[in-house]
Amino acid sequence: MPLPSDEKLVELGNELIKAFDGIFGLHPGFRPAHAKGVLLTGTFMPTAEAKALAPAPHFVQQATPVTVRFSDSTGLPQIPDTDGNANPRGMAIRFNLGEHVHTDIVAHSTDGFPTRTGGEFLEFLKAVATSGPDTPSPKPIEVFLGGHPAALKFVQTPKPFPVSFGTEDYFGVTAMQFTSEAGEVKFGRYQIVPKAGVARLSDDEVKAKGPNYSFDEIKERVAAGPVAFEVKLQVAGPGDVVDDATIHWPVERPVISLGTVVLDAVVADDAAEQQKIIFDPIPRCAGIEPSDDPLLELRAAIYLLSGRRRRAATQAE
Repeated sequence: MPLPSDEKLVELGNELIKAFDGIFGLHPGFRPAHAKGVLLTGTFMPTAEAKALAPAPHFVQQATPVTVRFSDSTGLPQIPDTDGNANPRGMAIRFNLGEHVHTDIVAHSTDGFPTRTGGEFLEFLKAVATSGPDTPSPKPIEVFLGGHPAALKFVQTPKPFPVSFGTEDYFGVTAMQFTSEAGEVKFGRYQIVPKAGVARLSDDEVKAKGPNYSFDEIKERVAAGPVAFEVKLQVAGPGDVVDDATIHWPVERPVISLGTVVLDAVVADDAAEQQKIIFDPIPRCAGIEPSDDPLLELRAAIYLLSGRRRRAATQAE
């Protein structure tokens, strides 16, 4: 996967990585965001509705092997799972289509995103970095949120602790464009729903948990039996905004089932594989294309830049 040819986009990507480093510190071999994670493997089985939506390989073939990464928020590899900053949790799905051929879904457990553009997100991170406990009010983050209602809404959205990575639902940040073999075009956002049902912890239950409870629990859960998720798609209606991750579509928009992910094992060499794998928010497969959301190309650049840095740190060890 090459870097975008847009030099300003790459420069902004590097600036965002530096901003994450400034907030969380530099941790060689780890991601600047969602640093603490675990990889599992399994299978995706599509529905007939998925095949009708687009001729993507994982929608057409009977089953596709997947690699899934669950993660905590922040760039801190040792963040306690009981820290409120560990939410929202992340889920990335790699559909392994062939030798070095794949397409990915990247999602997190809060529906939405704080800013529409990467430039605004950089402002957001800089405001966070300069709003320490000793900073007088109005702090930079207070000023920023006061002028950016979508970011304020995202920050104020409850982010409860899941009982398990396997009992949390996850949402794709940006819309994708799906084109059927007949040429019908639809836009949609991914929703990933646990087959076991959504289950969250109370404040008292969180206090009783250990610092690695999420990771210990998912390993125990998958060892006891398969962990399954339904992959869904909320379909945009006429006139819905499809290039702004801060705008939610009406809840009455149709949601179709694309298939089921069944996870059955933790990756054997988990830490090493996490340093190697670089997820890509751009689908790059038949029938699925990015929308015009400005976050998509930027996120792809950031993932690649940070991934190359992470791999270089691995090689130097």
